Amino acid sequence: MNDFKHIHFAAATGEAAQNALAELTDLYGQVPRYAADVIVALGGDGFMLQCLHEGIGLPVYGMNRGSVGFLMNDYTPGNLPERLAAAEAAEINPLSMKAETEDGMLHEALAINEVSLLRAGPQAAKLRISINGKERMRELVCDGAILATPAGSTAYNFSAHGPILPIGSDVLALTGIASFRPRRWQGAILPSSALVRFDILEPEKRPVMADADSRSVKPVKWVEIRSEPEISHHILFDPGHGLEERLMREQFA
Repeated sequence: MNDFKHIHFAAATGEAAQNALAELTDLYGQVPRYAADVIVALGGDGFMLQCLHEGIGLPVYGMNRGSVGFLMNDYTPGNLPERLAAAEAAEINPLSMKAETEDGMLHEALAINEVSLLRAGPQAAKLRISINGKERMRELVCDGAILATPAGSTAYNFSAHGPILPIGSDVLALTGIASFRPRRWQGAILPSSALVRFDILEPEKRPVMADADSRSVKPVKWVEIRSEPEISHHILFDPGHGLEERLMREQFA
């Protein structure tokens, strides 16, 4: 059983989330983030990712006041301490992205779901892909590419026809977005220890942006991505509704 006595409530800007914030703080009070044992996030998946990034070290229990809510629990205001005490934890390691932009600046960011490379102009992107320093694809002509964690494999990656990865598996999904050449490239499953590098070919003619959980930099010359096992995020779920069960339901919906 968890012992979360000090709760910090955080809410997205939408009306439903703000109303839930008022209701829950009236019921349970509000503790500053620095003094909290747990964060209760009120919003959708995007807001959950924001809370995880901002509150490294604290477990986050989400309640859906957004749209999709894959990472969220159902919203009910009652019995929250009991729900928190019984919650199951999923541990997630983020991706670390390093990118150089055309002006020579280096940018770093963490991504819990995925790092995406997306064309930033009217023409398809051309990417060279290297894994652990070895060139694996000389030229991928596409709208972009995604490297996704198991937790993020049901998000943008799945929409781009990438595989759903089991939670706890030591692999990453590399998925092309509207791949034109090689025309039937199906992507790749990579070990989580892999260092993945994308070099942008013809960057002046075919600019590319890099996006780590909606934090974007552009135009990029190259991007390197690896898993960051030294950093852990903890998401709390009601019993029987954890990430493993949600991933299973996604595949048999």
